[in-house]
Amino acid sequence: MMTKEDRKNAFLYCKFRDEQFALYDEYAKRHGMLMKTLLVVNVLFYAKEGMTQKEICQRTFHSKQTVNLIIKNLLADGYVTAAEMPEDKRNKIVRMTDAGRAYCEKVVRHITWAEDTAMSLFTPEEQKQLIDLSRTFTKNLTRLVNQEEEEDINGAL
Repeated sequence: MMTKEDRKNAFLYCKFRDEQFALYDEYAKRHGMLMKTLLVVNVLFYAKEGMTQKEICQRTFHSKQTVNLIIKNLLADGYVTAAEMPEDKRNKIVRMTDAGRAYCEKVVRHITWAEDTAMSLFTPEEQKQLIDLSRTFTKNLTRLVNQEEEEDINGAL
């Protein structure tokens, strides 16, 4: 049976998530980029050998179209290169250029430092708990969002 407390806590948890999204969005804008671009340059910055657009999609949870558009813009600005893979011409390895690294290094390193430091303020037990509970919430939410009909907790409609 879903309680009033369950609904209140779901609201609070989602409010914190939205607050985090807004924080990333505002941070990206402050540095002249969109949040989705920040997330892409973030994964590329740390991928020394580069990665395919498919891998970028998997890491950032962005659609193929979104990643393609971001990469096009980064290519036009000279911030990345896209080289065909010899074994698969359709797949290109996207790598950050020196100009790209210079463009986003400070922004990416600062956000990574902030995330790592925020996590380090928890004890190892609290860190594990936060990750385990967030993973379970995400799995449950994914299953429930993707099912066709609503049901109560006991499975009856």
